[in-house]
Amino acid sequence: MGVLNLVLIGLGVAAIAVGWSRARGPWARYQALKAQDENIARYESWRGGLRDTGTTGASIAMQLLRKQARDGALIVAAGFVVVVLGFLVR
Repeated sequence: MGVLNLVLIGLGVAAIAVGWSRARGPWARYQALKAQDENIARYESWRGGLRDTGTTGASIAMQLLRKQARDGALIVAAGFVVVVLGFLVR
């Protein structure tokens, strides 16, 4: 295993760590907002009220958090590709 292999593997592992740390927080907050939104929908259906289907601040926040989590996941995927590349390069 050469220096290039070790550098690629190190960069890949670093990218995985950075991507994981960037995706973890927004994903957890997104799941919490989604659960809260589902709870509100159940409550309003139980009450028999009509739910406004317009854009809300929570739906915009959920879109933003989903995008941030997706960006972190793409960084993790790129890190995996770099690690595999590090093992394949001779």
